[in-house]
Amino acid sequence: MVFFGLVRNTLTNFKPFSVSHYVTLVALFYTFCSLPNMKERILRYTATLKKSGMPRWGRIVFRILLSIFLLMVAGYITLAWYIHTHKSEVLASVTEELNANLSGTLTVGAMETTFLQGFPRVSLQLENVVVRDSLFTTHKRTLLEAGRIDIALNAMALVRGTVEIRKIAIVDASIQMFTDSLGYSNTSVLRKKKGAGAKGSGGSFPELRKLELERVQLAIDNRQRGKLYNFRVDELKGALDYTSDGWDAGVKLSTMVNSMAFSTQKGSFVKGKRVEGKFDITFSEETGIMVFKKNRLDIGGEKFFIGATIKTASPNADFAINIENKSILWKNASNLLSPNITRKLEMFDIKKPIAVKCDLVGGFNIQGDPLIRVNAEVDNNTLDTPGGVVDNCSFFGVFTNNHIKVKGYNDANSAIKLYNFKGNYSGIPLSMKKVFILDVEKPIAVGDFSSKFEMKKLAGLIDDDLLKFSKGTANVKLDFKADIVDFRLSKPYVNGLIEVKDADVSYVPRKLNFSNVSVALNFTRDNLYISKIVLKSGKSIVNMEGSIKNFLNLYYTAPEKIMLSWKIDSPQLHLGEFMGFLGARQRNKKVAAKSRKGNMTEEINDLFEKSNVDIKLRVDKLYYNRFFATDAKADVMLTDSGITVKDAGLRHAGGTLSINGALAQKGRVNNYRVDAVISNVDVKKFFYAFHNFGMETLSSKNLEGYFSSKANITGSMTDAGAMVPKSMFGSVNFALRKGRLLNFEPLKNVGKFAFPYRNVENIEFYNLNGIFDVKGEKVNIYPMKINSSVLNMDVEGVYSFGKGTQIYIDVPLRNPKKDKGITDEKELAKRRNRGIVLHLKAVDDKDGKVKVKLGGKKD
Repeated sequence: MVFFGLVRNTLTNFKPFSVSHYVTLVALFYTFCSLPNMKERILRYTATLKKSGMPRWGRIVFRILLSIFLLMVAGYITLAWYIHTHKSEVLASVTEELNANLSGTLTVGAMETTFLQGFPRVSLQLENVVVRDSLFTTHKRTLLEAGRIDIALNAMALVRGTVEIRKIAIVDASIQMFTDSLGYSNTSVLRKKKGAGAKGSGGSFPELRKLELERVQLAIDNRQRGKLYNFRVDELKGALDYTSDGWDAGVKLSTMVNSMAFSTQKGSFVKGKRVEGKFDITFSEETGIMVFKKNRLDIGGEKFFIGATIKTASPNADFAINIENKSILWKNASNLLSPNITRKLEMFDIKKPIAVKCDLVGGFNIQGDPLIRVNAEVDNNTLDTPGGVVDNCSFFGVFTNNHIKVKGYNDANSAIKLYNFKGNYSGIPLSMKKVFILDVEKPIAVGDFSSKFEMKKLAGLIDDDLLKFSKGTANVKLDFKADIVDFRLSKPYVNGLIEVKDADVSYVPRKLNFSNVSVALNFTRDNLYISKIVLKSGKSIVNMEGSIKNFLNLYYTAPEKIMLSWKIDSPQLHLGEFMGFLGARQRNKKVAAKSRKGNMTEEINDLFEKSNVDIKLRVDKLYYNRFFATDAKADVMLTDSGITVKDAGLRHAGGTLSINGALAQKGRVNNYRVDAVISNVDVKKFFYAFHNFGMETLSSKNLEGYFSSKANITGSMTDAGAMVPKSMFGSVNFALRKGRLLNFEPLKNVGKFAFPYRNVENIEFYNLNGIFDVKGEKVNIYPMKINSSVLNMDVEGVYSFGKGTQIYIDVPLRNPKKDKGITDEKELAKRRNRGIVLHLKAVDDKDGKVKVKLGGKKD
């Protein structure tokens, strides 16, 4: 319309014919009609009409019409002759008149007439047309530079002194409409200079009938509003019909979009895409509204149906554009939007074509993006997300950059909304009534999630080298909110419930198997509460409930900081079935390889391997190999580095045990520390339960009585739970009440020659007390007085689990039965060593067995 105005101003100032021109026109017409052949043909045709029975008035009308036609032909020839012979004067006059009314300059290199091309209109061809504003030397933007402009005029209207432009064609041109940051525009060239008035045009406003552009580079660069529209128009053909209220137009367009940036900071829509199609346009002078009826338009090879309205009378040139495509690929659709939006939508991909609708509402002169609203219908499709692939997917999707109306049209106020989402994720059916991804600058996911499935279907999500499910069902109902960082959920808040019933599961890295597992996981914001867990592993039955504070946040950011608080009770627990916890946690090679893909297996593996567990344990019956206890309780801490036990207590062998300790996991061999207090346990059962503490000579078969002890021991055990020989260090204080030593081979060997008449196979002990220091394979025995029914002994020295035993035994030969009736302790002490005292030494022989021989410390 800018160029329409230029041409209109030019031709409106074109001077109508003078009286001499009309005289010449009449003379030419008379000469034309006087030609012999022409006159003869007219008379002959008139006679034919008379013979045909045409009434006289009809023949008169025919002659008048024929005369008018001939007059028009003569006038057209006269006008053509006039312009052709005076084109230099006309061009100079037009250029002078137009420059007088422009705030800038217009130059036309040449003007030619092309009458036969536009007959019966007068056609002018302007060549090398350049229009520049007065500040061109500052901004260097030429408003119009055209190789050729063709103009078709109504010849008869021009004769009357009225300019009626029927057609304008601009060919091989560059149009640059530039507005600087202060609001100045080079289109101001169209404004009249101050004091310049229109010189008599002698006619009405011209009505353009056709407009054509061919090979035109069109750029609208608005630096003040941050907008840039740039098109390479290969072909535009428009035809206008005027109505009482305005006009109707039909337009055919073929153009390449170099830029359609509503905001240059955010990038261009449909950049690098070819646009082809037709427009049906209606304009109302009264309302100033231009309506583009919905029509098919090809954009980048995709078939769209587009309709629009533009309020031309509005200062902001408000517009509303509706775009629809019933079958387009998701990536092709997202690539038509600006890069800031495309980057976010490319988080997802939908494999098969979908139906899309897009609304753009804004103003061409308003800074920033317009309102963008995109709707998508997805039915039985495949959705590819950063978290995995969803098959058989259906949903109604919406993108908007105005989620909250009062916050404007921007990325921070943008949202991707999915409604009635259904699909299958790795074989697991899932459903979400609504899922929103808000603020595409710092994305946040909000929504709900529900699913019901068989546990064995988790094999599609979790590698069976980590967790293996063979039966059971799960029911999930959750509401969630989470940040999205690098396309992954972070700092999530979840409310809802996960229920698992009758599941069989194996934790493969530790060879732990559980059957008939039932559990309820209750998520409350970022915390997890676990209840109703029933585990069955072999003969063990475990009931558990617990909680994890800040679970989901740490799950994604720092699983090593997770602390699971457990309350565990069990009617019977076989520790041997849980020996997998004693071994160091080994990283599964398959899981490690898959971690490069960032799948769920790796995340769960990290959770199991790095999280910490605080257990409050209560067990009615506890079994471990030969060991059996009741009323067991303990506070147990499981960490990535090992196990810590606090305030453990139990009943065993008729007495009680209290234990504090730790197990440091370092591979196949694990270090432990035990602080134990043993009170009044049956020593026979106690030694039997602990495999005689590694001693080969003294065993549970040799002992009776009630044992109490306080021990501080460190050592090592294998990941199978076996004690490592020669690894024990520490101290042991003990007391034996009502003790008996039965069939102890070293004493039996001594008794054969030293005490032939005493019962050395069944020796009773009275209040036996002792202190041992354990150093690897050796036990230092502090001086210890042993009072028994057979003999009294003073014992000290070193006992070795291997080689190096050297125990010194002083044995008074006096028979203790002689002092049986004496109760005075001082008197008993005096009598104890009367008579002969035998000094013996227990040492290793060549076979590694302990032999007792004569000899004391000084020998």
